[in-house]
Amino acid sequence: MNLPFLRHLPGMGQRPLFKVVATAGATTTGAENSLRYLLAELPELLMAAVIATGSGEVLASYTTQPQLWPKGAAPFWSAALQQLQASQAAQNQEAEQVEEVLLTLPSQLHLLRLAPTGQYLLCLAIARADTNLALAREIMRQAIALLNDRF
Repeated sequence: MNLPFLRHLPGMGQRPLFKVVATAGATTTGAENSLRYLLAELPELLMAAVIATGSGEVLASYTTQPQLWPKGAAPFWSAALQQLQASQAAQNQEAEQVEEVLLTLPSQLHLLRLAPTGQYLLCLAIARADTNLALAREIMRQAIALLNDRF
C-alpha cells in the first residue's frame, strides 16, 4: 500500500544511510560484526552487505548513498553468482569454486566475495579513487572469516 504522507514522518519512507541495518539472524551469523569490521578498516566504503545465498535475504547492510541499495541489488548479485557457477558446471570445472567477482564502473569498484561454505555473499562498493583494490580484497577476506557457518 502506497501512503505518500508517511514519507514526511521522521524515519519513514527513507533508506537508512550511514547506519548498519541488520536482521535478527545477523547477530548469530556474524554478519553485523563482519560489516562493522569493514567499516573500521574501510571507512570510506560506499556500500556493504551480507547476503544469505540460499534465500537471497540481506542479513546486514550499510550504505552511504540512497542509490546504492543492497536489498534491491541482492537478487541480481545472487543470480549472477548462480550463472557463474552454472557456467563452470557446464565447462566441467566443478573442482574450481567462484571466490570473488569484481565489477568495475568508471567511478566505483564492486566486489562480491563468496564465503568458503557458499552460504554467504559479502558485497562491497568502494570509490575507485579512494581505495586500493588489493587492500579492499584483503580486508574482505578477513571480514568473510568473521561469518559463522550456521544460519
